[in-house]
Amino acid sequence: MSSLIVLIGAAFYIVSYFTYGKSLERNVVRADGSTPTPAIRLRDNVDYLPAHKFVLFGHHFASIAGAGPIVGPAIAVVWGWFPALLWVWFGNLFIGSIHDYLSLMASVRYDGKSIQYVSGKLMGESSKYIFEVYVYFTLILVVAAFMGVFGALASKSPAILTASTLFMVAALIEGQLLYKTKLPFWLSSAIGVALTILSIVVGFLWPFINVPSLNTLYWLQFIYIIFAATLPVWFLLQPRDYLNSYILWGGVIIATIAAVIAFRGFSWPAYTGFSAKVISGQPSPFWPTVPLVIACGALSGFHSIVGSGTTSKQLDNELSGLFVGYGAMFMEGMLSTIVITSIGAFGLVVFQGFADKIAAAGFDLAKMSSDATYFGQVGAAVINSKDVGIGGALGIFTKSFGQLLNVIGVPVKLGITLGGLWASAFILTTLDTTNRLARYAFQELVEPIKKVSKGLHGFLTDRWVASILAAAFGFFLIAKGGNAYTALWAGFAGANQLLASIAMLTAATWVKNVQKASTGMLAAVLIPAFFLWITVFSALIWFLVKVVPATTPVLQVILGGFVVIMLVLDVFLVINFFKNYNQGKKATAKA
Repeated sequence: MSSLIVLIGAAFYIVSYFTYGKSLERNVVRADGSTPTPAIRLRDNVDYLPAHKFVLFGHHFASIAGAGPIVGPAIAVVWGWFPALLWVWFGNLFIGSIHDYLSLMASVRYDGKSIQYVSGKLMGESSKYIFEVYVYFTLILVVAAFMGVFGALASKSPAILTASTLFMVAALIEGQLLYKTKLPFWLSSAIGVALTILSIVVGFLWPFINVPSLNTLYWLQFIYIIFAATLPVWFLLQPRDYLNSYILWGGVIIATIAAVIAFRGFSWPAYTGFSAKVISGQPSPFWPTVPLVIACGALSGFHSIVGSGTTSKQLDNELSGLFVGYGAMFMEGMLSTIVITSIGAFGLVVFQGFADKIAAAGFDLAKMSSDATYFGQVGAAVINSKDVGIGGALGIFTKSFGQLLNVIGVPVKLGITLGGLWASAFILTTLDTTNRLARYAFQELVEPIKKVSKGLHGFLTDRWVASILAAAFGFFLIAKGGNAYTALWAGFAGANQLLASIAMLTAATWVKNVQKASTGMLAAVLIPAFFLWITVFSALIWFLVKVVPATTPVLQVILGGFVVIMLVLDVFLVINFFKNYNQGKKATAKA
């Protein structure tokens, strides 16, 4: 079963890329390799900088992935591995990949401006500012959620923290090699990969950095993302993401080989029930709440912010857009496929290793193995129980991944550490990119102040000030939220997916009024956008009623307030869409 799922997934993505993807490139975007991109026309070596497409693929993928394609599916398998897999595959094909590619290319045609800016041009100026506020709130939730994920992982693993720190040093060196020396690209890359491997080896064998305090780790992340968001993109952000792509490829390749060789059936239930207890211990109906769990693995509005925020400013050629934007989304889906396969094949083996603790915590492991309905009611509680000690969603993945790699002779302990390093590298990369994107969003948001006070505007748009503000908001939310990780994750995912539907509506307006695409291609954007909007809007209403009241008082006010504000803003954006969609707005692209 493991072999079959991985091979079907790989074939599904390859065929879809060269059929559906190429059709979008030819018939909708009409990519032109002879047209200078914003990275070339507006080059400033800080934000605008043309990058080799493989370097940019690494940056883009590492930025959009983070913990999303790992944590989301690892939580969603409590519904069963089969519905989780279906949502990943079909969400990828019909929503995620289209959303990512069109958001990137629309931005490229508007001087690398954000998707919020494009929305303002196509759906009225008010849409831009409403969208901007919405995006800013979403980014703060991303910062908070991913600070919490990395803190929980690194506080228990000196190996992961050591390797992650050394990897940052390797990225700094790689930036210098790529942009400040005359070394060939291949040689600079080889040195960077060697330093990355050395970071992992040192982290595993000599883990000399140990920070068990969550608050200390939050402070360290707070400082790191300020510098990462403010320094020139070539200095840390781009080379770090590029080297991260090698960690990705290495992990995907070795996991695929192991899954094929394992040829192992799935002991994890295929389906446990429509309303398994997945989110914060509440009975969670698969529809509409699945997008509150599986975000980046299937589709993600955050990708539109990355694509139109940093990636569009580094694209060297329009013909590279499909590989970077569309291809990275499929690679993320393949990563989620491997996560689901690992847990499906070895998740119960992991449970058996904790049999005594599971029994002591009051759960019946034998019944979980034979009764899928019971599994759906207690599976998430077992995974997240501190008394059991599996370690939550990341824990069940890394331990299953360790068992998977053991099939090809990798010691289980080393495999678990490699899985943790794989996840942590992407978490930190998403954090630093998110804070840079929040800086962009805030700078666009306060633009009207320039007419009133140039001095105040200059202060607020200073890249250090704007970066510190976003980092501080995210830090406060996670530091004061208490033990509410699953609630923060669902809140982030809901805002994220609702953002995806709005980005899709913006893309549909661009496709219709600017690109003049055919009715069929337009429907391929509009229908998924409205399906997603209805689904996520309904899920967030459920979230407000069922989940928010059970969180800490601070989160009830802040997280609940964020969600309410975003729902209201979302309604205004949809109204603006209908007002402008058929008015033939012809905001032409500059490129």
